[in-house]
Amino acid sequence: MSWITRTRQQLTGFLAKRDTPENLWTKCKNCGTMVHSKEWADNDHVCPRCEHHDRIGGRTRFAQLFDGDYRVLSAPRVAEDPLKFKDQKRYGDRLKAARAQTGEQDAMLVAEGLIGGQRAVVGVQDFAFMGGSMGMAVGETFLSGVDAALAARCPFVMFTAAGGARMQEGILSLMQMPRTTVGIQMLKDAGLPYIVVLTDPTTGGVTASYAMLGDIHIAEPGALIGFAGQRVIEQTIREKLPEGFQRAEYLLEHGMLDMVVHRRDLKATLAQLIGLLMARRRAA
Repeated sequence: MSWITRTRQQLTGFLAKRDTPENLWTKCKNCGTMVHSKEWADNDHVCPRCEHHDRIGGRTRFAQLFDGDYRVLSAPRVAEDPLKFKDQKRYGDRLKAARAQTGEQDAMLVAEGLIGGQRAVVGVQDFAFMGGSMGMAVGETFLSGVDAALAARCPFVMFTAAGGARMQEGILSLMQMPRTTVGIQMLKDAGLPYIVVLTDPTTGGVTASYAMLGDIHIAEPGALIGFAGQRVIEQTIREKLPEGFQRAEYLLEHGMLDMVVHRRDLKATLAQLIGLLMARRRAA
């Protein structure tokens, strides 16, 4: 055995035994920049080079928003797989896989805490859980957030992120559109603010219901917001649509949104809005 061969084998064995941390780097989905995972998290999961806002889940969002401790509301129990749906996989198996991947029971979490010293109830959809799709569990969780806001006499802030209704629940998923609409009306009747923050992506039945019924509509930069996809719309109307017409900045320019806010400024913006809206309510 030559010296080069022995050295190569020794080096291979040495490198194989080293403990290399997993997920040490994060690759930006927009510009491809490799960012150290700690720096990525410290920057609120926003790319330091191109400002791309990565998708985040509920617990990460709560940690960014609330002043300190917060309470996650218990998820209401709903019937699982009521239609015994099966496509390429059983719906029950898809739910198990999504729960194992995210560590959550379904696509929405609701928590209560303080934002800038002011009480608020916050709901967050997680696109990582079956595309944030709206099923019975999401509808019930949304309504539990409404109930919590009514009980605490505080605003309800909703962060949307969804591909639409959950097809595996059929008409039962579509029924969540009028149910959540009724919940929002209960907030309005009580004079409590309902603030929506649209994140990437918010589409389908979610856009057609509680995502567009807020007193104030905010979006994160670059968020995709719409009902149907661009290709479907172009094929229907047989016209070429403007570039980026479903992105947050275009919608702001054309009056569909009230503001586009960078993630680092969201907490301060929400605190200011909650203060103004609640002061108006107290003065009424």
